Amino acid sequence: MKNFGPFDSYTDALLAACPLLLSKPHATVGHLRDSNPELAHRTATEYCAWLYYTPEHKYEMSMLSDRPKPDDLVTGKKSCLLPTFVDDSRYAPGELKYIFALHNHPFGTPLSSIDYHFIEEMANHHDWEVETTKGRIRLSIIAFFSHSKSPGAPTCDGFYQYIPATREVMMWVQTQGRWKKTKHESLRWLDDRTYRFERIQ
Repeated sequence: MKNFGPFDSYTDALLAACPLLLSKPHATVGHLRDSNPELAHRTATEYCAWLYYTPEHKYEMSMLSDRPKPDDLVTGKKSCLLPTFVDDSRYAPGELKYIFALHNHPFGTPLSSIDYHFIEEMANHHDWEVETTKGRIRLSIIAFFSHSKSPGAPTCDGFYQYIPATREVMMWVQTQGRWKKTKHESLRWLDDRTYRFERIQ
């Protein structure tokens, strides 16, 4: 898949990326959850990509990956292996600024500990904040979801987001082409594997 975009705003880029990821084969399998859970789990596929900021002050998305992580066969979990860096031959190393690690959740579930740990690791390689022409944007991970029961017509219903710099966890829903925040919590790590949520007013 070729890069899409470029876009002038990250909100427009997200609005375009959401239906693109969810339209891929088996990117959403909620319709099978009750009728055939075994098939749903077997076919569910995560796709992932980077949304990045270019020297031309545009937002673009990398090629999609559907490569599972090596331990998925052992754990039975579904995930997508996203490379640390984007290979974009138009730019020299270090010119791209990484904004969002994008992926889909086939069952529409919230972010997992795998997601939290992944973007925390990526924060060791990329800037926690990126300066853009419209202000600062913090590095985060995003998981798109669909509530559609029609496999041929998945809807982009929203996404979950986690920001390592602030430990904020949010849920956004799409309403008439705009994003609306419906949940806002803070993630507090109790140890390397355990965490709890604290509601932000």
